[in-house]
Amino acid sequence: PPEMLEMVADHSDDQLKDLRRGGHDMRKVYAAYRKAVEHQGRPTVILAQTVKGFSLGEGFEGKNVTHQMKKLSEDQLRDFRDRLDLPIRDGQLHDPPYFHPGAHSPEVQYIKESRTRLGGPWPSRRTDTLVKLEVPGRELYEEFHEGTKTPGGVSTTMAFARLLTKLLKDESIGRRVVPIIPDEARTFGMEPLFRQVGIYAAHGQLYEPVDRDQLLYYRETKDGQVLEEGITEAGSMASFTAAGTAYATHGQPMIPFYIFYSMFGFQRTGDQIWAFGDARGRGFLMGATAGRTTLNGEGLQHQDGHSHLLATTVPNVMAYDPAFAYEIAMIVDAGLHRMIEEGQDVFYYVTLHNENYQQPLLASEELREGVLKGLYPYRRADERADLHVTLFGSGSILKGALEAQEILAAEFGVSADVWSATSYQQLRREALQCDRWNRLHPTQEEPCISYLERCLEEIDGPVVAVSDQLKMVPDQIMPWVDRTFVPLGTDGFGMSDTREALRRHFEIDAPTIVVATLDALREDGRLDADTVAQAIEKLGLDPEKLDPLSL
Repeated sequence: PPEMLEMVADHSDDQLKDLRRGGHDMRKVYAAYRKAVEHQGRPTVILAQTVKGFSLGEGFEGKNVTHQMKKLSEDQLRDFRDRLDLPIRDGQLHDPPYFHPGAHSPEVQYIKESRTRLGGPWPSRRTDTLVKLEVPGRELYEEFHEGTKTPGGVSTTMAFARLLTKLLKDESIGRRVVPIIPDEARTFGMEPLFRQVGIYAAHGQLYEPVDRDQLLYYRETKDGQVLEEGITEAGSMASFTAAGTAYATHGQPMIPFYIFYSMFGFQRTGDQIWAFGDARGRGFLMGATAGRTTLNGEGLQHQDGHSHLLATTVPNVMAYDPAFAYEIAMIVDAGLHRMIEEGQDVFYYVTLHNENYQQPLLASEELREGVLKGLYPYRRADERADLHVTLFGSGSILKGALEAQEILAAEFGVSADVWSATSYQQLRREALQCDRWNRLHPTQEEPCISYLERCLEEIDGPVVAVSDQLKMVPDQIMPWVDRTFVPLGTDGFGMSDTREALRRHFEIDAPTIVVATLDALREDGRLDADTVAQAIEKLGLDPEKLDPLSL
């Protein structure tokens, strides 16, 4: 344009070559930004023209090779140095040093002074919180150790809802608890929170909810505590992140509980969960209504059977699949101590199930170690037979293992011990840590023996592990199991049907567990093939049924 030619009319050819495009010239960027700031009356957009690979020389500049070119030649480094006026000698270019203008240089001093005027580094991470919290004592959890006596029992989702209400009432941490729910409070049985603490709304209740005539209506209030986010898992994770990192960014420890359909956590917002862990966030992800067969009737998109596998990818998440209310209470108790009292940079993923059954009495406080480490004996065989096996069960499918235990004893003369496997992830992590220690300390007389290996020392016969997750979840401990090990799980897509039909389809119901157990004994040479075939017929299994993974 003529006006541009006029602007450079007094420039020589060499000066024109040295002109930088606007996006690479600090003076032009500053001038444009200042003009935008001083402009009044309407928004201003700055268009800064740049060149990909600017200052990297002919081999890079303006070309899409930046990610493939791994190293600069000396000529390219020389051009780079000259374009940026870096005080590096030619003799240094074969091994170019990292250039820093110096802590007392005008550039660095300007940056520091400007940042000080703006209030210091932001965001900043503080390891010493401004508030010290005292976590609740064991007495808060005693109710969950006593089991249930109501007809039909309760689900672990409902047990957790009760625990959450108690935590919200706690004098020390109650106001620090942040329940986050993406539009599913009633599904999870958490509508009592509407009346107890209210739903946070910056401007209060601006409308009359359609359920206003109900006791537990949708009550919004300026001082509400529940974040009812609507159908936005990304928004809910953002709130979880804000609360879970508040201890470091504001010196204010918060305790977020994000409750969601487990299918819509690690699968839908996995990047945000990874970032939360990377930011050293603390809190509880509660994967409610979990399980590929436990949550039936709501469509395939809800049936999670792989979140525990996805959870293993995040280094500092503690993942649990508890079966009973007392297990959940122990996990939450331990999590609060680790994150709040001890200041550990971990967070928890706990799956909850919506199937009602009687929650048992805690047999002994000595089980706490096993619950937290991932495995403990729940029900031993009444009498030990010549043919003996071990069954591992997780979540609501532990009931199927208990039923299989009875069938094996009554119909086939096989005794079984049933163990609750609360976390294969935790078992694997500790076993890997022991392996590493032993590898790096080969001369030590006393090797590290993992908790899993100590458990296996008291187990005889084959092990059958069953859960409402993929077979790869129990498969995680396979390297340390020195006996026949049969994982049963829900590989394949979900199906809409009854729980009973789904468990038969995925081959994790009690009859299937029985047959898998008998076949494991056959593999060990303890039982003949005819007995297994007779059991298949007796229990009504179809040996020609389609593999669920093929559908």
